[in-house]
This record gives sequence, C-alpha cells and structure tokens, in this order.
Amino acid sequence: MEIEQTVASPAAAAQQQQPQPQTLTGRFFRCLFTAIFYVQLILISALVIFLTLRGLVFTKSPTFHPKKWYTPLLSSVALSGLLSLAWQCFFLCNIAATSKATIILTPLLTFSVGIFLVTYGKTFVPGVGGVLVLFSFAQALHSWLFVTRRRLEFTFTMMALSTSALPARTRAIAVVSSILSVLYSAFSVAGIGGATATRTGLVDILFISLIVISLAWTMQVLKNVQVVAISKAAYVHFARYQVISVCGALCAALRSHLGSICIGSTLVPVFVVIRGMIRTANKMGNGSDRTMYAGHGDCAWVANHMILVGNRYGFVHVGVHNKGFVQASRDTWGEFRRTVGLEELVDADLTSSICFLSAFGIGAISALTAGIWEFNIHKDYFFQLTLYAFIIGYFVGRVSSAWLQACVMAYFVAYAANPEGANFDNSISERIARQDVEENKRLAENEVRQPEEEDVTYM
Repeated sequence: MEIEQTVASPAAAAQQQQPQPQTLTGRFFRCLFTAIFYVQLILISALVIFLTLRGLVFTKSPTFHPKKWYTPLLSSVALSGLLSLAWQCFFLCNIAATSKATIILTPLLTFSVGIFLVTYGKTFVPGVGGVLVLFSFAQALHSWLFVTRRRLEFTFTMMALSTSALPARTRAIAVVSSILSVLYSAFSVAGIGGATATRTGLVDILFISLIVISLAWTMQVLKNVQVVAISKAAYVHFARYQVISVCGALCAALRSHLGSICIGSTLVPVFVVIRGMIRTANKMGNGSDRTMYAGHGDCAWVANHMILVGNRYGFVHVGVHNKGFVQASRDTWGEFRRTVGLEELVDADLTSSICFLSAFGIGAISALTAGIWEFNIHKDYFFQLTLYAFIIGYFVGRVSSAWLQACVMAYFVAYAANPEGANFDNSISERIARQDVEENKRLAENEVRQPEEEDVTYM
C-alpha cells in the first residue's frame, strides 16, 4: 500500500529541508561531476547520432544487415523492460516467493547462457562461456548459503516492514524510470549498430566501448536518483511521521544532489567489488565479518576505511540532509557503529544481493533471447548481441529494483538514528541478539577445533 499524499507543516518542511554546511572542496567536486555527467551525455548523444547516420545512411556495408542485427537486440531490450515491470508486480504481490524464485532461477539462467556460448562460440567465446558457467556455480553456492544460514527470513521481514507503506508515487516513478532506461538503451543500441556496420579498426571499437561505459554510468546515476528520492520520503515517514512528495524529492535530487549522486555512482560499484573480495578472503580464513570490523590485518583496515568513504546507505543522507556523498557515507556508517551489532547486521543484509540476482537473471534472459535469435539468422554477430543484451538487461533490472533497495536502506538509517522510535518493532534488536549467539558459537567451535589440530600435528 502507498501512503496517501499529505502536506507537512511549513515549519516541519523547513526543518527537514535545512541544508548542511558544505566545504569548498565538496562543492567543487559536486559541480565537477555534474558537469562531467551532462557533458558526457551530450557528447555520447552526438556520437550515437553520428554513428547511426554514418553506418546506416551514408555508408552501406554488404556484410551488415540492419534488420537482422537490430531486430533481435531491440526485442531483447524491450523484453528486459517487460521483465523488470513484471518483477516489480510479482514482488509487490509476494516478497518471499519472488525472492526465492530469483535465488533459484538466476544461477540456472546464467548456466544456460554459459553453455550456449561454450557450445556454439568460436575462438575466445567458449572461454567467456566457461567463466559464466563457473560464476553460475558460485551464485548457486552463495544462494545455498543464504538458505542454510537462515538469513533470508530476516531479509524478508525487513523488506516487508520497509515496503508496508510506500510513499505516494513510488510505483509511478519506478515504472517511468524503467521506461526511460529502456528508451535510452535502445538509443545507445542505434549507435552501437552504426559503429558495427562500418567497423574497420580500433576507432569504431573505441566508440562502442565509450557508448557501453557511458550507458553503464548513466544507468547507475538513474538508479541512484531514484534511491535518493524514494529513500528520502521513506526516511521522513519512518523517522518523523511526516509525509513528503516523492516527486518533490525527485526534483530536489535532480536539482541539488546530482553531483553527489554521480560521485556515489562512481565510487560505490568499485568499493563493493573490492570489499567483497576482502570479505571472501576473510571467510576463507575462518574469520567473520566481526573480525574484519575489528581491523585485524591490513586488508581489514582497508575495508573498514573504504566503507566510510563510500557506501550505498550514504545516499539516504544525501537526500535527507543535503550532504556531500563522502560526508554522508561517513555519517551514516558512524550511526550504524553507535548501535552494537548493527553494523554487521546492515552489512550482511541480502536485499542488495537479491536485487543483483534479479537484474542478473533479467540480463541472462535478454542475452539468451538476442543470442539464440541472432544465431539462427546471422551467426557472425551472435556473441556481440548476446553480450550487449546481457549488459542492457542487467542495468534495466537494476533501475527497476531501485525502489526496493531505497526503502530498506531508509528503514535501517532511520532505525540507526533513533532505535527507540515508535515506527520500529523488535525485529532488529532480536536479530542482533541472535547474531551475537551465533558469533559466540562460532568462536567456541574454533577454540575446540584448534587444540584438535595441534594434537594431530604433534602426533
């Protein structure tokens, strides 16, 4: 259900919109990244138009057939939009069933794409397919750990609580954002096709790479604009019992926070990958997240300081308190650390993993659609179309799931600011207590295991 639109009192609205003081360096980088975003958008648009006209109007390639190239790829782009909207509907109807289906189906779909490339690819393409097959096994193992560690139930609880009263116009903004992502992807595809039609050397490959990189960053910014707007409205509801317009928050995000959003859209994906590698290495060494937070080792120190520079929860403070992204990330994570056990609980939340898997599944379906279609009509380009369709499907899926992640993030940040708030039940406090019990049990098992290993060594 969505919260009915009401207008907060002028005094309250002024209080919640009160800007935070910004440093000169922060203002400079926000303006710089805003300018970079708009300039790259203009330049890429001009490049796409130029490549499309050059490849399809002024130059006719005997080996490139536009209908055979564009039809499968544009159809897969449209399919990714439909799948994203369908996923939203399924999720609103049944959170648990949709999440479990996502966790089960995504590894299977990824495995299917890998097998398709291994079976029909040539030169280096089977190697790419092999990597996807291995990644599908990693996804399946990760998903199995979700279930065996019983972390899914708490994630479902947080999702249900945070989306029980959606801010008004949330669904409309999510649908419009998904449509915009599809349209911009189709526009980018036109330029990629134009460069493919006349590809004669490294220059056209460079043009295609620039278009794909720009597409990825623009999609990240579009997703995070949603996150800032929706999380602001949700935070105000959870923390202050007030209702503000999501459309107003969206306009404020585009007008005042775009620089911070662009900075976060650049830093967060990089930091997530690096911290994920550090956490994986820590787990393989029989450690836990709690030992990593304690700062044992150089890698743990890097992970602990990296998350203070940039984390996705900082987007909430960007919208609510008008902070720069780095300052917002530092303040948000500092609030998590003030409540014992909350930092570990937030960092282990599975909402982002479920959103990632859903987007990956949408990308896999789009890749199979475009790849199999193109393989049947024009084998020379099937790998390219499979790759492009996967990338576009993935980012369209990420844009469509931004509203869910924004609501969960706002709930955690609002709880960290005031754990005693009347809008919060004891779900988080009970999970933290259970988390402490599990950690003590793990430590006890390690203490028992170490003497046994020493006895075996001396024998």
